[in-house]
Order: sequence, then structure tokens, then C-alpha cells
Amino acid sequence: MPDLKDISWEDFQKLDAASKAPYFLREGHLYHVLYAQQFGRAGLEELGSLATRIRFIAKSDPGMAFLRGLLPFKRAMLYFTQPSTRTFLSFRSACQILGMPCGDVRDTATSSEFKGESQEDSVRTFSSYFDLIIMRSEIGGLAERMAWVLSNTDRPVPIMNAGSGKDQHPTQALLDVYTLQRSFEERGGIDGKRIVFVGDLARGRTVRSLAVLLANYDGVTLSFAAPRPLQIGGDILEILQARGIACDVGEDFESRISGADAIYMTRIQDEWDARKGDSARIDTSRYRLEARHLAGMKKDAVILHPMPRRDEISTDVDRDPRAMYWRQMRNGMWIRTALIAGIFGRDRDIHDHEIEDR
Repeated sequence: MPDLKDISWEDFQKLDAASKAPYFLREGHLYHVLYAQQFGRAGLEELGSLATRIRFIAKSDPGMAFLRGLLPFKRAMLYFTQPSTRTFLSFRSACQILGMPCGDVRDTATSSEFKGESQEDSVRTFSSYFDLIIMRSEIGGLAERMAWVLSNTDRPVPIMNAGSGKDQHPTQALLDVYTLQRSFEERGGIDGKRIVFVGDLARGRTVRSLAVLLANYDGVTLSFAAPRPLQIGGDILEILQARGIACDVGEDFESRISGADAIYMTRIQDEWDARKGDSARIDTSRYRLEARHLAGMKKDAVILHPMPRRDEISTDVDRDPRAMYWRQMRNGMWIRTALIAGIFGRDRDIHDHEIEDR
């Protein structure tokens, strides 16, 4: 099994994401969670099954007591230097479900980075006190770099990527897949479905990660509707085409609504603008889902959004039973609980636990 101790950072950087994935395992099990490319179809199905099992166990007080007893002697650090509400609270809740005490840094002004400490030194400091580091950063590749650095110290700890620059957000993509698994459970699963991505696809790291995960399913069609400057990147299209995934790329959103099994809306991510106001000069008025569109959708389609939203989904849509974004958000807590449990080898205990009748 490849080990990060056996490869230099320079040589590691030359590998593509799929070739790096085996380095993030330990004794054949998931250790670091950094890329969507780490997960194949079997892994996605297994993770979804574990999340559902946890969800059912948590329905009773004895079940919650069992879950809280799984990892009380492990500690998690949430290092979120990029603003977040849902991802932060979701991870914190996942740790609490498993009984893990948490520490957090959400503002570098309150840490030694304010005094000039490097982020590498900060993360190495955290590894002295915690058994898991969950990272969210506007710096692309930082989580990957720290996984390599810590693996080459005398106290390696797993790193979970909670959002890395504009490139990857694997746990958001995992909860999105889990939501699709649950939504299409009685319709043959995700195979053969058409998923339409809408909005800021060039800078939407959730879209990039989810598109890669969906390439694990048979006969899916991925449709990308966005203004030309915000269209999905060629690097993602190359990955999909190499996997034989049918892709449909264009600027017209409304013409794609009727054929969609799932519509994945995204906000305009103007925090990545090279110059303030760049995004405002792009006409995005045609990339909003409004109540008038609902009649043209399939009756069993689903609407997703990674949140937060602005005006790309009208609040009038919230009442429609096909609006899954609130359930999708809660699913994040369950899928992240499953990931953490798996990293520390408690997945077998969860599957073996007898669920009491309520």
C-alpha cells in the first residue's frame, strides 16, 4: 500500500488526483479525506448505508447513547479559516454525535497566525492536541499539503477537507450523492438519471466534486447550464469524457428543466472575483428557479442546492415536495458522522448494533 512517507512532496504533486487516492488510505481503510476521486461506487454505496444506519440508531435515546460512546477518547479540531455556517455546524454536530470533544479556530486573528505563524506550523500544533483535523481554507491544496506534512512527522493524524480553494469540497459532494441515493431509492437509483447543474459552475467546488462522483454511475447525463464566463471547466469535462459520461454544456437553463431528474442550483460566487464587482457585470437573471418553472418539471424530480442561496431559488419553491435542499443539508451531518466513524474503524460496531424498537 503506498504511503505518504515514501514519496517526496515534489513527486507527489506530479500525480493526478486518482493516482494520489491510494496514498490517503491506511491499512486499506480510509484515513485522509481530500478528494472526490478517492471514492468509487462501492465506497459511495457503503458510506450511504452506514449513514442511514447511524440515522436510524439515532432515533432513540439508547441509540444516541451508543453513538456517543463510540469516540469519546478522540478529539477533533475544526480549523475553519474560510467563513462557513452549514459545513462547520454539520461537522461539529457529527463529532458530538460520536462523543468527540471539539476545538476550533475560525478567525486567524485569534490564533498565532496573527503573529506571523505559518499555517503549516499552526496545523502541526493542532496535531499535538487533537486526533483529527477538519480543514476549510480559501487556499487550494492546503489540506492535501498538510496531509503529506503530518504523515511525515512522528504524530500523523487524519485530515478532512471541508473545502479547499476553488478546487474540491468532497464531503459536500458525498452528502449530495447520499441525498440523490435516498431520493432515487425507489426509482432504480442514480443510474440513468439526468442531473442539471446551474449557475456558477466555473468556481463552484461543490459542482466540481459532485460531477466527479457521479461519473461512478451508469448511464448518467450531466447537463451544465451557465453563462459562458461561469461555465464548467474543461478539466472536469475531460475527466467525465474519459469516464464515458454524457455531457451537455450550454447557456440555456429553461430548455433543460423538463428533462431533469435533478436540478442542482448554485449561487454566484463573487468572493472569488479577481476584482470586486466582476460577477455583477455578468447577466445571471436567466439562471434562477422560480415557482413558474415547477409545472414544467418532472413530478418526481428533485431540487438541490449546496447553500447558502441568494435569489437563484425563489422561496416560493421551498414548499414544493421536490425541494430537497433542507433535507440535503441535514444529510450532511449523517454522512460526515459516517466518514468520521469509518476513519476510526467504528463502522463495524455501528452495523452490528441492534436497533431497539421504539
